[in-house]
Amino acid sequence: MKTFTATPADIDKKWILIDAEGVVLGRLASIVANRLRGKHKATFTPSQDMGDNVIIINADKVQLTGAKRDKPNYWHTGYPGGIKSRTTGQILEGAHPERVVMQAVKRMLPGNKLSRQQMTNLRVYAGAEHPHEAQSPEVLDVKSMNKKNTRV
Repeated sequence: MKTFTATPADIDKKWILIDAEGVVLGRLASIVANRLRGKHKATFTPSQDMGDNVIIINADKVQLTGAKRDKPNYWHTGYPGGIKSRTTGQILEGAHPERVVMQAVKRMLPGNKLSRQQMTNLRVYAGAEHPHEAQSPEVLDVKSMNKKNTRV
């Protein structure tokens, strides 16, 4: 018996729609990272982009547990004294709340060229509307997978 290794011709990509309203961020990110890598498929091959295209809506309504809303996020402008910070709560309430979800998913993928390619298959939207209706995405109900996925 030989080990199966998928080739680009064997890859079958689907479109998945996930509603992030009321879902805990870390649990959502781990499920999305597995879908992007393709680890949920029996034909998973680590060196190929086997994952599905994932659409996340209502990213501004994602839940954080504990004191994570007050956790500072730092970045540097590249100039002397250019360290900046903003809390996760400020980012969620600001102009680009989808960046919190994107960063959480990105950090759950391995840091290599393949994961950067897989991140292009992720689309995150702050509101409930998305422009991918033509792809007829399947709805994945993350809330009902586990009762811990939602914060009460």
